[in-house]
Amino acid sequence: MSELHKFVFEGMPVRGMLVRLTDAWQEILQRHRDGGGYPTAVTELLGEMTAAATLMQANIKFNGALIMQIMGDGPVKLAVAEVQPDLTLRATATVMGDVAPDAALSHMVNVTNQGRCAITLDPTDRLPGQQPYQGVVPLYGDQREKLEKLSEVIEHYMLQSEQLDTRLVLAANEHVAAGLLIQRLPLQGSGNLAGQSGARDEDQIGLNEDYNRIAILASSLKREELLTLDADTILHRLFWEEDVRRFEPMTGENGPRFACTCSRERVGNMLRSLGRDEIDSILSEQGQVEVGCEFCGAQYRFDPVDAAQVFLQPAQQAPASDQKH
Repeated sequence: MSELHKFVFEGMPVRGMLVRLTDAWQEILQRHRDGGGYPTAVTELLGEMTAAATLMQANIKFNGALIMQIMGDGPVKLAVAEVQPDLTLRATATVMGDVAPDAALSHMVNVTNQGRCAITLDPTDRLPGQQPYQGVVPLYGDQREKLEKLSEVIEHYMLQSEQLDTRLVLAANEHVAAGLLIQRLPLQGSGNLAGQSGARDEDQIGLNEDYNRIAILASSLKREELLTLDADTILHRLFWEEDVRRFEPMTGENGPRFACTCSRERVGNMLRSLGRDEIDSILSEQGQVEVGCEFCGAQYRFDPVDAAQVFLQPAQQAPASDQKH
């Protein structure tokens, strides 16, 4: 069962989280197998993104969706992982072209160094006119060198957005998507993804000896260990000399799990945004409008009567259903 573990190091300004996605990750992959599934390297990238997005959502406790996107000019045009505040998650990727089993990140999405990673925070109860917050970082380092590890990209993002040191170890295969996050706590208040931490926190970047020691220990975790060992074994092997206080693991209905937020109503809103002329054109050519969810594979079909309902005023509409085919 998928699980999320939170812990702190007693007497130190350091916290950590460990996530292991098993059934939730396998459900995501199963949903995409009907379409041919993903190449090995894409599976690993998308799994690492899903684990990282889960850690970030749990870290900031944001009341809304956290959406991680990687886009670029390689065969992987777009990869998306989305995690809701209750830790339900989904992920998908758009692949156009061949991807070698051992393809590096730059070969998949950053061929000409134009790739980007975007993190969007979309509030659940967005106010009128309120826009989601989005931060974007390139897929290269300070010297414009291509980054080949997603963890380095996310660490760069977290440093830029929160002004807090972060160490991230990620790994994924067709069975497990996992990640370990270690972060230096702010000296006062709390950092946030809108970049409002105080100057005192910025002054501590890279200088806290306790954090640096814990980060070095975390970095010694090997990919195979992260994928195959349980959380208790990992934390004991890494931090057996440290005073670690662990919290109750988040599993089952309280932990990471697959769920899709698509619905017939949302698809109807999307069709309405296209305009009646566009929908009528599709109906005249195909007799119906069919929309498939890229995340879960659900198919929504609208015949002429259904499509007409979409463009009625809410008071005139018949009761909505979630009819899928």
